Amino acid sequence: MTPEIMTVLAILVAVIILLVTEWAPLEVLAMLVMGVLAVTDIVSPKEALAGFSNPAVVTIWAVFILSGGLTRTGIANILGRQLLKVAGGGEAKLVVIIMVIAGVLSAFMNNVAVAALMLPVVMDIARKTDRSPSTLLMPLAYGSLLGGLTTMIGTPPNILVSEALRENGLEPFKLFDFSPVGLIVMACGVAFVTLVGTRLLPKRNLAEETAGQGPDFRSQYRLQEHLFQIRVPGSSALVGKTLAGSRLGAALKLTVIGITRSSGITLLAPPINEMIQAEDLLIVEGKLDQIQEMNHWGQLLTETDSIGPDELTAHGMQVARLGLKPGSAYDGQTLSDIGFRNRLGLNVLAIERGESHLDTDLKSRPLKAGDTLVVYGQSEKLARLADNAHVQPPEMLTAEDMNKYAKLGHDLRQLRVPDASKLVGLTLNESRLGDAVDVQILCIVRADGTALIPTSDDRFVAGDRLMVWGTADMISILLMQGLEGMFIEAGTLQTDLSMLEDDQVGLVEVILSPHSVLSGMTLRGMNFREKYGLTVLAIWRKGTAYRVDLRDMALQFGDALLLYGPWDKLNLLGREPDFLVLTEGAQEAPREEKAKLALTIMAAVLIPVIMDWVPIYIAAVIGAAFMVLTRCLTMEEAYRYIEWKAVFLIAGMLPLGTALDNTGAARILAEGVVGTLGPFGPYAVLFGLLVITFIGTSIIPTAALVVLMVPIALKTAAGLGISPYALMMGIAMAASSSFTSPISHPANVLVMGPGGYRFIDYVKVGVPLTLVVLVVLMIALPMFWPLMP
Repeated sequence: MTPEIMTVLAILVAVIILLVTEWAPLEVLAMLVMGVLAVTDIVSPKEALAGFSNPAVVTIWAVFILSGGLTRTGIANILGRQLLKVAGGGEAKLVVIIMVIAGVLSAFMNNVAVAALMLPVVMDIARKTDRSPSTLLMPLAYGSLLGGLTTMIGTPPNILVSEALRENGLEPFKLFDFSPVGLIVMACGVAFVTLVGTRLLPKRNLAEETAGQGPDFRSQYRLQEHLFQIRVPGSSALVGKTLAGSRLGAALKLTVIGITRSSGITLLAPPINEMIQAEDLLIVEGKLDQIQEMNHWGQLLTETDSIGPDELTAHGMQVARLGLKPGSAYDGQTLSDIGFRNRLGLNVLAIERGESHLDTDLKSRPLKAGDTLVVYGQSEKLARLADNAHVQPPEMLTAEDMNKYAKLGHDLRQLRVPDASKLVGLTLNESRLGDAVDVQILCIVRADGTALIPTSDDRFVAGDRLMVWGTADMISILLMQGLEGMFIEAGTLQTDLSMLEDDQVGLVEVILSPHSVLSGMTLRGMNFREKYGLTVLAIWRKGTAYRVDLRDMALQFGDALLLYGPWDKLNLLGREPDFLVLTEGAQEAPREEKAKLALTIMAAVLIPVIMDWVPIYIAAVIGAAFMVLTRCLTMEEAYRYIEWKAVFLIAGMLPLGTALDNTGAARILAEGVVGTLGPFGPYAVLFGLLVITFIGTSIIPTAALVVLMVPIALKTAAGLGISPYALMMGIAMAASSSFTSPISHPANVLVMGPGGYRFIDYVKVGVPLTLVVLVVLMIALPMFWPLMP
């Protein structure tokens, strides 16, 4: 084995690991592969960059633009309206029609775009026919994937294998060479999903879940359990403040979704500049423990304004730094897991981690080796830590050190428990003070002057003085007089969510569009409420509904967001290219007047290719140009419809395929395949390559997988003296059959949130469907593409 082969195989292993772990963005990985191959002189600089001018890559981005033209002219919307006409039939009939229409469109369009286009249509059908979306959306995704198998331009792997044949001096596949086998696979796949797959899908009885509302996406978010009412007394400090100024959302993570005035008038989805009035009844969404805790904080009286850090050393208390010992059992545990305060009688003010100073959400942060805890407690308890097995001996802080911590935005307040307070007699655990909000009770000073670090079982006594530590902003909100108000728990509100909607205000579900640039951003970072005037009530992610801390959740492709706000703003959101509103009426109006023109351009692309007059990549580029010139879509939209990640990934991985071929590494891998499976005959070789590809497509992007498998398949065919066509077509179809997990293809992720699916749902349907496709390919491929030349 030559050094070049060893280097290429090492790069191949590293690439596979990085593709599986997603340690780096795929397009960045592709560029690194190009650079490494050129620097190591495995390929020439010209060969390293040749992927960007490769006809397969050019065809792929041109087809993306053609698909965008068909999308913006409303081809799917027109077919969707026809679909609605037959939606009243049985469920099996509806599933077949959805999959067939998705498959036909995917034969000539990007399958992710087809799934995104039909998603709002199918959601509307589910609502109008009283069916759960979960029975229709996975068939939609699978139909789009199956349809891509039927033509050469239906999916990038088909284009890649065809171009690979041409580059190796073989006759490339023509446009409809995939159709005989692809249509058989699609027919069998549709039959399986209709007759068996839909029985394996989750079937939520939405009518029961929504208590008479009819099937509705709202049920999966279980909003009724998190809706409460807060009455604002006339004496409350909230009176006269705007919703934004009240900081109920930013500080307490409560979302005000309605206000009922004392006059009986109800304002739904109030703007953030709406003023709170005396005796308002606020309809809020949040966690009950946060509301209860807010009520209890309102029972306390401020005895002093912000006090200096010197108070931290009063009453026999001290502040010290504790470093974790190497191998400490605390490593990886949170303070709550350890029971730090109850076990050691100390409060943690901050965690020093390298150059960082962490002073928020301390109870839920896992500790790490090398952390130093800044703690507060009685001097004698700190002294006992000198021989502790888990922490270094304490280092007492000076007054200058404590001043430094006091300047980090935290406030130290002294509060008093009045005689009439509802807290009297409650334990700290029962009061839940400090549980839901990031404020700590450092110590309690009794009326007789004794001070203690409170444990969960210590009870409040009238006259207790509490030393409280937290951000100035949070403490100011909690100590507004009159916050206690009247709180009504879940269950006393009407469970019919229609009370929150009228002809001006409503609830809709949206997802990130396949072309969105917002993935990875937080709602706070994009100023979502300020920018769009809408409230995010919940996020559905991978089978779980999240209702709190939404502002700082990084959005992911596949998330479903439940939005609440004025219909005019919801309709405006439908025109934003970053979002896909899951009701057709809120979508940006397509240019249906240009639908016939777009179809004409598509026909003008396909006919010369079918007649073998011009290569597919030339016809596709000319067609893409005419889509823009005729205003079927704008140039800006054309750029958005190109999946640049796929283009860079393919262009960057093609040089690796060249390196495998040129160095002889592909030959060595092929010899391994031949040596293992060759004695069992060509059918065993075909079966082995298909199984490897099916497994690989679950964890590796399909285009990258095909680029890696193609040179091995060609060398294997040459080594056995069999026809490469069945192997190449089989690899392309197996790579595109990404059914077994939501992460194996973007179309699967797209329907995960709206369908309420969990990972296991894809496994239950996708694995048997993959086995069906495998059996069909083993039978059909040799029929149309004999293995023996």
